[in-house]
Amino acid sequence: MTTSALTPQRRALLSRRSLWLAYATAGYNLLEGLVAIAAGSAASSTALIGFGLDSFVEVSSAAVVIWQFRSRMPEERERLALRLIGVSFFALAAWVTVDAGRSLFGGGDASASPVGIGLAIASLIVMPLLVRAKRRTGRELGSATVMADSTQTALCTYLSAVLLVGLLLNAGLGWSWADPIAALAIAAVAVREGIAAWRGDQCDDCAPPTRAASTADPAPSCTDGCQPDAATPQS
Repeated sequence: MTTSALTPQRRALLSRRSLWLAYATAGYNLLEGLVAIAAGSAASSTALIGFGLDSFVEVSSAAVVIWQFRSRMPEERERLALRLIGVSFFALAAWVTVDAGRSLFGGGDASASPVGIGLAIASLIVMPLLVRAKRRTGRELGSATVMADSTQTALCTYLSAVLLVGLLLNAGLGWSWADPIAALAIAAVAVREGIAAWRGDQCDDCAPPTRAASTADPAPSCTDGCQPDAATPQS
């Protein structure tokens, strides 16, 4: 992928922004994971404990971005970074699947957890902000790694929503099965995104078109805002 339309100064600024977004993600998810596991242990909630473990997976994804962008030549590390993020997607799917299975088949009844509900609400506020910032930065910079990491963060946003619904249904109606069923669907999405990241299909050409191309006949953007693959038929 190319980012020839960017000046060196702009590229450096976007790289620094990617790095600080990764730091923010790692810091928040580390705190989130510790609180979730503590609250889950107190309430005997496998959903909350699983959510905490998922937060640590998100920390690992952010750590990959930090590792890449602390290099003087981050582009040279992109392929390996994508594969490492792919592994984190698979780990996320594994944790969610195991946790959902435990909840469905003998995980026990969890107590209501006001702390867990508050944590899920906080994550639903913070995570979408991080996703939006990462996607805007990744698209402009032309970084498949940042785009893949934004998808990881988006999945954690969905997990926050699933957790909140599950905790509320469990507290209000005693429906302990609602959370794990929805979580299994998210695990399937995580596997799909992990395969895409491993293959390098995660935004193969994120870079915006060059000035010359955009003034002539710019290619239509894909649904995720990236440029379509060369094999994609144009209408």
